[in-house]
Parts: sequence; structure tokens; C-alpha cells
Amino acid sequence: MTSAQASYGSTQDLKQHSGYTRVFQPGHLTFGFITPLESYPDSPGPTLQDHLEMARKVDEAGFSAIWLRDVPFYDPNFGDVGQILDPMVYAGYLAAVTKNVTIGTAGIVLPLRDPLIVAKQAASVDQLLGGRFILGLATGDRPVEYPAFGLDFDNRAERFRDALSLIRAATEQHWAKHTSKFYGQLDGSIDLVPKPAAHRLPTIVIGQSGQSLEWIGENTDGTLSYTSNPALLPEVIERWRLATGTNRFKPYGYGTLFDLDRDPNAPHQPGRVLRAGRNVLIELWKRQQDQGVNHVALHFKPQRRHASEVIDELGEYLLPLFPSLALPLPQPAAEQHA
Repeated sequence: MTSAQASYGSTQDLKQHSGYTRVFQPGHLTFGFITPLESYPDSPGPTLQDHLEMARKVDEAGFSAIWLRDVPFYDPNFGDVGQILDPMVYAGYLAAVTKNVTIGTAGIVLPLRDPLIVAKQAASVDQLLGGRFILGLATGDRPVEYPAFGLDFDNRAERFRDALSLIRAATEQHWAKHTSKFYGQLDGSIDLVPKPAAHRLPTIVIGQSGQSLEWIGENTDGTLSYTSNPALLPEVIERWRLATGTNRFKPYGYGTLFDLDRDPNAPHQPGRVLRAGRNVLIELWKRQQDQGVNHVALHFKPQRRHASEVIDELGEYLLPLFPSLALPLPQPAAEQHA
């Protein structure tokens, strides 16, 4: 066991991390969006028209996060290519056009990528964002992608654990020494640069990635799961709390397809898509905040309205009730000496 593994498992040292606290705080619910920031109900991919304007609108409105998906190939059997653009490249672009919103990945398909390259990319993006990056990791849900990379789909969960320990060693230690089963070795003769803007990079698991809840709670900073049935959430959160313990904060969030009805009092329609009017959704989310949900990431794909309208409506009526409570971002070094 490395020193990083031995000391990990608490989010106490992230209480001063502006990007993490903007999204995750005890007893509080925040909201973000999963890219692309547009509806595309009848297409496998978006147009990316106005995506820069929409990202700025989300940032300026005060939402907590923008989440980027990792979909390297178009699989017609799956039928969705996310935001098309590579998430790490896109995160670097968003760093230049946003000021406050946390940028996260939801999530990097870790077994398909070299973990040291992921570490380099993540630390670079975090530096560009001034410490408002969250590294969300997954094992992917498309087996067809694995042969293209010459990789075994069946051992992806074990390689996920191995890769994460290597990322942590490289980003959290100077001149790290680390032995990996599936990847390269660090012998202390080289040092990964840059390191994250803060003392370490917040890391969460997207879905469950083939891991036990106990392992996720012990080795990461939280989970962003999926849900299509709000009635099941109390049971899900209870299992999460039992697995992670009640004496430390490990946030639980979920992502969902959603469609905001123009009628603010439109009732909730059961199904895979969270579809209702804002007043009904606000009451639902108040209950979920009491149940222990810390973050909801909304996916525009089935939306019947333009993203701009939806962002404006939620910004006006939702955010005053569920504000982002982030710490101030640190000033860039150039501004500190101005």
C-alpha cells in the first residue's frame, strides 16, 4: 500500500476546495448540467450550436457544475455520442470561457486510457480552471469499445482500481514511487508536472464502475449515480450511508434525463425521463435534499424547449432555493501581484 492509499478516504481536506465545495456540501443540494447544453431527442449527437453561449449562461446564472461525458466512438446500438468533443480537450476550452462553475467529467472511461496521461491532463485542466475541476471516473457501458483499444472488457473493474491508485500517486506525491499491476511503474526518478492547483484532485466515481459501495466510499470523494425512479432514492441513499459510514461526509448525487414542462404546475410523469413543471420539481428536490441527495446533474437530450429558456427559468426560480455555496476562488497569481 502506498502512502497515498493509506491516508485517503476522508473529504475533510476538501473543505477548502472551491471547486468541490461548490458542488458538494453536507445537507445541501446543488444543480448542474450534463453536456451538451442542448436538446437532441431524435439524433445521436448534438449540433453544438450556441454551446459557448450556453456554457457562459450556466456559469453566470450560478449553477454549480458542468459535466462532460467520455464517448470515444459512435455505437449505433447505443445511439448517443455525448458532446462529441473529447472531455479533457473540452474542459480546457471551457476553462477559458467560464469563471466560477465547476467543470467535471462524468466520467472518463478509465480502463480505456493510460492513467498517467489522465493524471497529466486532469492536473493541467485543473490548473487552467484555477482549482475548479472534479475528476469523475467510470468503466464505461459499451463493451464494443474495448476491442478497438485491444483491451479486455472483463477485467475492467480491477484495472480501474489499479489505474486510480496510479493517478493518485502521480498527482499527490512528488517523485512518487508506485508499483502498478497493469500499467507503468514510478520509481522516484521522475516527477509528474503540473500537480493539481490544490493539494489534491477531487475524484468521484460515476455509476458504480464495478466496485463495491464500501470501496468507493473508502477510496474516492463521492459518487454521481443514475436514477429514473425517484421513489427508490431513499433506499439507495440508505445503502450508500451504511457503506460509507455516518461519521464522515461522502456526497451522493445523480444524473438524469429531464424535460422541463412550460406549465410550472405540470405533474411528474413516471418514466426514464424526469418530466414535470418547475413547481412540482422544486417540491421533489426539496424532499430529496432532506433525504440526503447532494447534487443533481440534468441532461438536456429529451428537452422539448431551447436550453436557453430552461437555464433562465431554473436560474430564476430554482437557484434561489438551492444556491451554490462555494468558497471564493483563489486569485490568479498575476492578479495577486497587480
